[in-house]
Amino acid sequence: MIEHRGFLLLLMVVTLAFAWVLYPFYGAVLWAVVVAVLFAPVHRRLLQSMPDRPNLAAALTVLLTIAIVILPLAIVATSLVQEASSLFAKMQSGEYNPGSYLQRVFDALPAWATGLIKRFNLTDLSALREKLASGLMTGGQILAPQALSIGMNTFDFVIRLGIMLYLLFFLLRDGKALASVIREAIPLRGEQKAALFKRFADVVRATVKGGILVAMAQGTLGGIAFWFLGIHAALLWAVLMAFLSLIPAIGATLVWLPVAIYFLATGAIWQGIGLVLYGVLVIGLVDNLLRPFLVGKGSRLPDYVVLISTLGGIEVFGLNGFVIGPVIAAMFMVSWEIFVTSRRESEDDATNP
Repeated sequence: MIEHRGFLLLLMVVTLAFAWVLYPFYGAVLWAVVVAVLFAPVHRRLLQSMPDRPNLAAALTVLLTIAIVILPLAIVATSLVQEASSLFAKMQSGEYNPGSYLQRVFDALPAWATGLIKRFNLTDLSALREKLASGLMTGGQILAPQALSIGMNTFDFVIRLGIMLYLLFFLLRDGKALASVIREAIPLRGEQKAALFKRFADVVRATVKGGILVAMAQGTLGGIAFWFLGIHAALLWAVLMAFLSLIPAIGATLVWLPVAIYFLATGAIWQGIGLVLYGVLVIGLVDNLLRPFLVGKGSRLPDYVVLISTLGGIEVFGLNGFVIGPVIAAMFMVSWEIFVTSRRESEDDATNP
């Protein structure tokens, strides 16, 4: 008994130590697992066509991942950096003055709106304008060194990307065997382990397909609208809409709605009405129509749980949190479902011996 407890203690210590060693690269490990889950069907089809060449099937799947995901993201990121740098330079030179746009909106407000602003003591527009401009400039000054840091840490990024792709190869090739080992090691009944593994895979697929693909669709549609309306840095706003679209229901609206209000307030009525209609009927409906089609009932998470767990995950884990948060929420819910089911079965057995 003492030896058994001692071994369990040793097992816990070495497991925590291994997690500590992997922690600096947890993002690479996370995305290797996520991509492996997403591209597992592709790998299975390749493996069926070449059953005696598992290494080649895994390598081809990794190459497809690079071609479909990584290269397009690299191209967009390069264009985004160039566009953001151009916008920041124009803000520094005074060509773009956010405060002047705010002044135009204020000047175009009707009397009742101006009276409401005065009632809430928001009449010191010059101070508000200066704070807005100062805040944007400060944000740019903070982001500029970060962009430089990203450039200087390109080697570090390449290392992490290489680790992710390296792990992805082995997860694809040996994923089934590895999953069997993990499944056997978990001290639960067979149906409980099956439920946990199935829910994990379902939530990962649902979160990424229903999150990233919907975000890309909304960002692309919003960027097209901004480009058509002649708004500068349309790609930058498109990427911002895509990121905010990771927040269900309200994400992209935080970008296009203020622009529509600006158009309406400054006399560009048709542009404002068109952007509102486009935002509601096209960008907004993407979330309602495309997400259920991509996700189906795979995650089986209520919308409010998805929203809270996504926001909480991003707050705690950064960008990785939009996957980690819903996964933790799903594991929480399925664990309690298993507990309730097990307790009910125990009570039934006690009642009916």
